[in-house]
Parts: sequence; structure tokens; C-alpha cells
Amino acid sequence: MTTPPAPAPAATERIVQEEGAQLDFSRDMSYGDYLHLDQILSAQHPLSPAHDEMLFIVQHQTSELWMKLMLHELTAAVQAVAEERMAPAFKMLARVSRIMEQLVGAWTVLSTMTPPEYTAMRPYLAKSSGFQSAQYRCIEFMLGNKNPAMLKPHQHRPDLLAMVEKAWRAPSLYDEALRLLARRSLPVPASHLDRDWTLPYEQSDDVEAAWLEVYRHPDQHWDLYQLGEKLTDIEDAFRLWRFRHVTTVERVIGFKRGTGGTGGVSYLRKMLDVVLFPEIWRLRTDL
Repeated sequence: MTTPPAPAPAATERIVQEEGAQLDFSRDMSYGDYLHLDQILSAQHPLSPAHDEMLFIVQHQTSELWMKLMLHELTAAVQAVAEERMAPAFKMLARVSRIMEQLVGAWTVLSTMTPPEYTAMRPYLAKSSGFQSAQYRCIEFMLGNKNPAMLKPHQHRPDLLAMVEKAWRAPSLYDEALRLLARRSLPVPASHLDRDWTLPYEQSDDVEAAWLEVYRHPDQHWDLYQLGEKLTDIEDAFRLWRFRHVTTVERVIGFKRGTGGTGGVSYLRKMLDVVLFPEIWRLRTDL
């Protein structure tokens, strides 16, 4: 099959005229101006001579952009749940799950990097590591995985420390969900409604009983039932993101220690065991 010839210049001009496309942006804001592409596309500065470092940088930078959007959506969703504006909360939470799907795909691209390719650039990374990501830590905290030790990597940057500490001290998405259940007269214990939000969440049989009431009578608690499923979607997607992370790391560096001093794969595998919304998962056995 032959490739059709490109339109002649005259034909191209006619198409532009017919479509009304604007070509001169000397006075108006262009696509690149709006997106600040000069700044974004000039922010990749490989430190090694390795060809594959560009992949490593772009993958992590784009992941941080997706995480910025995730935090934007999560922050608004937590507020919406607190104010019982459930329709917009559901839309935001659904978007969070889709963002996580994009992040899973990012690991798929990075997995094309082979061990020798990573080894060629690894010495140039010094002690920098993904677990130092302030945005990722805020996501973990907003989803309820509170750990004060994770504040320390940000102590050298007061602005980042303040951002992460704010998420650490605030009620998580799940905390606000349980407060909502209580306002709907479901039997959530006081110990889970007014507590030290900086402490890790502890699962409760009484909380599971409250969720069971929702799931056994979804017609009477439809928006709470939908909230439970949106939370399930998020944790499902988050587990896939974590799993894809650990398998990619094992594929690329094996069981070497991480650049930030963690155990690498061993550390990431421990994260797979963290359950964010335990009662919503447990109730499925008891229904």
C-alpha cells in the first residue's frame, strides 16, 4: 500500500482558510504559552551520559504531575464528603481512580529500562529516591496511611514539610467517610470519630457493623453504598499502582538497596500489605 502524497501548499492553505485556523500568535496566547511548555520541556536535565536517563526523568516528572492532579481532586473530595455534597465527591473520587491507572501505565514504560541501563545512571542519582516525594506522602496521608517518620525526609524544606504535615494532621478521606456514616445515625464508635488524626487507623468490628448495615440495605443508604464502592475502587487501583511499582523495581534493580537507603523491593513489598479501608474489604466475607 502506497502512502498518499502530502497536500500541496495551496491545498493546505485552502484547508486552513476553510477551517478558520489561526496561525499567527504574535499577539495572542498560544497553546505553548497557556501550558508553559517552555518551562516544562526545559526541566529535564540528565546528569549522566546514559541515553536512558531521559526516560527515568520524564517518567517521574509526569508521575508528579498526575499526583498533583490527584491531590487537587482528593482535597476537594474530602471537603465535599465533609459537606455531604456526594455527587461531586463521587466524580472526583472516580477521577482519582483513573489517575492511578495512568500511574500504573507509567511503570509499564519504565520497565523497558534494563538492569545495565539503570546501572549506568544510578551513581548520578546520589540519595534521591521516590519515597522522598512530598506529593506521594500527602496522598498516603490523605488516604489514611499515617506515619510520622515519613515527615523527616522533608525537614530540609520548610515549605514541603508544612504541606506534608498538614495532610498528616488532618482527617483522612476515610475519617470523613466515617463521620458521614455517624451523621446518618449509623453506629460508628466515638473512638473513630474524635481521635488523634496523626495516628494510624485501627480497624474496628463496630465500624464494620456500620458498613454492613449500608451494604445489606443499599436502597436505604444508596449514597453511602456508592461511597463505599468508590473507596473500594480507589484502594483497588492503589494496590495495582503499588504492585506495578514493586515488580518494576525488582525487574530493574533486583534486591539491591534503594538509592534513598530503603531495602528497595523488601520495603515496597511491605507496602503491599497496607490496607487503607479495612472494614469495607472485610465486610464482603460477612455479607
